[in-house]
Amino acid sequence: MGPQLYIGLMSGTSLDGVDAVLADFGAAKQLLAAHHQPFTADLRAALWALLQPGGDELARAAKVAIELSRCYAAGVGALLRAANVDASLVRAIGCHGQTVRHCPEAGYSIQLVNGALLAELTGLAVVCDFRSRDIAAGGQGAPLVPAFHAAAFRHATLNRVIVNLGGIANITYLPTSGTILGFDCGPGNALLDEWSMAKRNVAFDADGAWAAQGTVLPDLLDALLAHPFFAEPPPKSTGREAFNLTWASAFLDDSWPDQDVQTTFAELTARGIANAILRWLGPVDQVYVCGGGTRNADLLGRIQSQLGALPVAATAALGVDPSHVEALAFAWLARERIEARSGNLPAATGAAGPRSLGCVYRA
Repeated sequence: MGPQLYIGLMSGTSLDGVDAVLADFGAAKQLLAAHHQPFTADLRAALWALLQPGGDELARAAKVAIELSRCYAAGVGALLRAANVDASLVRAIGCHGQTVRHCPEAGYSIQLVNGALLAELTGLAVVCDFRSRDIAAGGQGAPLVPAFHAAAFRHATLNRVIVNLGGIANITYLPTSGTILGFDCGPGNALLDEWSMAKRNVAFDADGAWAAQGTVLPDLLDALLAHPFFAEPPPKSTGREAFNLTWASAFLDDSWPDQDVQTTFAELTARGIANAILRWLGPVDQVYVCGGGTRNADLLGRIQSQLGALPVAATAALGVDPSHVEALAFAWLARERIEARSGNLPAATGAAGPRSLGCVYRA
């Protein structure tokens, strides 16, 4: 088998920028290069504004999609230069786009990207709009990465869980046999980042150092855990529409120290993940974590504490940098679409059956 070069682009709910990877699915070592293309302050602000309803949304969203696609194209160019690979060798780009609405119960999920423009700017085929076909088939359009997790991380004798710590946390259950499960389990970094920005004007709590020095507020934690999403059985997905600072603020007391609120938000993320693993999954031997939250030592410690003796480690132990897993997944999903194979797992999304995901803009 010759080289099968694909690019994966992922920009998540943290709104910090684009993670770009170059993968060769015809080689034993699939990840060839990676690059992070940060958002400008103006682009980040425009995306943040679109997370909430507002005036002239259609025009604003279209303009942001254009600017975002230029950022994606810049990331692709930098990635190829770093890898010293000619663009003509790449079969396609898999681009997740930037989620600004996730409402599968209403039949839609919106990821901003101008796929036609991205194809023009890069001269490459672009696969995007991965979620709509699954939603049309009765699914939630999320999570989409479990199929890739199964291809990359499933083990013959060990039951594994892969936890993705993005703005929203999701888990994939990879049993040695039987049905693979995947579902969102609540907030990941979303509340932590929002509170840090609101109270310290800092985009995120580096290494969880601020949260590590506070104390959990039991009344607040109980109120947050009472959100009905936590009790819903999978398949399920969620987003910032459900878990955001506006929602959490209804339970806050002005007398509580800001640091203790941050600590409680971190504990909420850990509890949501641990409770999902212990409540909804079968036997588990190992837990591996990926996503931006792996850089938060305090959060990882809280997850480990909730899971007791169950070993928790980053996916780096499996040979994949945790910061690159999601982008690699969308490179893989692009390959599946180009090869006309299904990319969803109905047990994870709730779709009526396997579906080929994504729209293709040919170069």
